[in-house]
Amino acid sequence: LLVGTGRGASLGILIKGAEILESTRQVDTVILDKTGTVTSGNMELVSIFPPDDLGVLQAAATLEGGSEHPIAGAITRAATAKGITLTSDKIPADFQSYPGGGVRGTIAGQGVLAGNRKFISEQGAAISSAFEEVITEHTSRGETMVLVALDGQVKGLLGIADQVKETSAPAIARFKELGLTPVLLTGDTENVARQVGQQVGIEEVIAEVKPQDKVVAVFRKQGRGATVAMIGDGVNDAAALAQADLGIAMGSGTDVAIQAADITLMRPDLLAAVDAIRLSRRTLKIIKGNLFWAFAYNVAAIPLAALGLLNPMLAGAAMACSSAFVVGNSLRLRSFQPVEAN
Repeated sequence: LLVGTGRGASLGILIKGAEILESTRQVDTVILDKTGTVTSGNMELVSIFPPDDLGVLQAAATLEGGSEHPIAGAITRAATAKGITLTSDKIPADFQSYPGGGVRGTIAGQGVLAGNRKFISEQGAAISSAFEEVITEHTSRGETMVLVALDGQVKGLLGIADQVKETSAPAIARFKELGLTPVLLTGDTENVARQVGQQVGIEEVIAEVKPQDKVVAVFRKQGRGATVAMIGDGVNDAAALAQADLGIAMGSGTDVAIQAADITLMRPDLLAAVDAIRLSRRTLKIIKGNLFWAFAYNVAAIPLAALGLLNPMLAGAAMACSSAFVVGNSLRLRSFQPVEAN
């Protein structure tokens, strides 16, 4: 266990305790957060409807300035790039954020909403058929659509895209080779989640999940008999990481997620998670080998010593050789090599 955790640290896999390696062998399901884990998390504004409607973009950016969500960051960066000046004192005093939904506030006496379709509908804002068609078209491309409503009427749409990490698909293939069932968990829409799932090879997708419901998704899997590893990076993932049988946090994520996890990956890709599983299984395989040979050695030699057929000096030397074998066999873990993306 000492050699295994040490080799993990040298590969950027920080394991909080040696006992974590033992629990890893039982994992059969791996649940992955989408944004920042499977995808880069560097979201960008890729479309505006109506085209180049800077009024809608300015309203959304002013409102989203009070949010720390990656989508909010994409909108405010795009607004700045287009010459829209944003200052912190312009954020509405009545700003409200709805995790997994959107934001609302009042700008220049006008009620403004910005969020996903479900949130906008729940707030009672009207969506025209023309906007519905655009939403359908753009979500089919994998864009996350942010609807912007002014005084209860949707006036514009912002398309946000997030790129899948190059190593995600190879990592998912490796998980499957290890006998693990991958599951994609996200608060994004079903269409976007399905498209990302298809890109990386994940069949089971749980979409439109609110942050507080992620832990419920993990609990339900466990209730069906699964031993779950959860991989995430955000504040919204912390409870799910703690609930999972094995919590794995991306080192680029939040401090809360890292604190809640059992393993922290300093490399920003999922292949490091594959290495963590492989390393733990390799470690346990060597432990079992050590136990087998130690028992076999003693079962064979103790009767000889008891019958006086083994000189005590030779017995002492043989016992030292047994310990040296166990240590030497364990040191083979130092040759463990990480997988590479094909």
